[in-house]
Amino acid sequence: MASATDSIKEQMKELLIPYKGERGALIPILQKTQEKLGYLPEEAVEEIAKFLHISRNQIFGVMTFYAQFRLHPTGKNVVRVCRGTACHVKGGHRILLEVEKRLGVKEGQTTPDLNYTLETVACIGACALAPTMVINEETHGEMTMKKVEELFGDASKGDHHA
Repeated sequence: MASATDSIKEQMKELLIPYKGERGALIPILQKTQEKLGYLPEEAVEEIAKFLHISRNQIFGVMTFYAQFRLHPTGKNVVRVCRGTACHVKGGHRILLEVEKRLGVKEGQTTPDLNYTLETVACIGACALAPTMVINEETHGEMTMKKVEELFGDASKGDHHA
């Protein structure tokens, strides 16, 4: 049975073929890798470093400079809680704390079952509905503790509603 590392190496071989001999292909390669794998695992970075003849540290520098790149797998559901001014004034911070409690993770983390990733955003553009959050592509406005409970139950213990 092939290991996860072997599987990633095989996927990377295929993914890298179109970039042979291309200097400056790091960012497109990182984007394609993340698109295919969902994030940038260590094994993929190792293969990219060998392919481009650059250090893993150089790649890591690029990955951490650009916010689009993820170093860890994201959950099936991405929850984004708004931290904009209107949401802040209407209790957005309390909503974030409640979501953290319900999911059992802090901002920037993913639940161990890979069901949820929790993020915050500067503004989602739905200020009239403050406080707001987005789950995947669905906006939830006028959030309350009760609405958070209805959406997530106690997801940290496997009780999912969303």
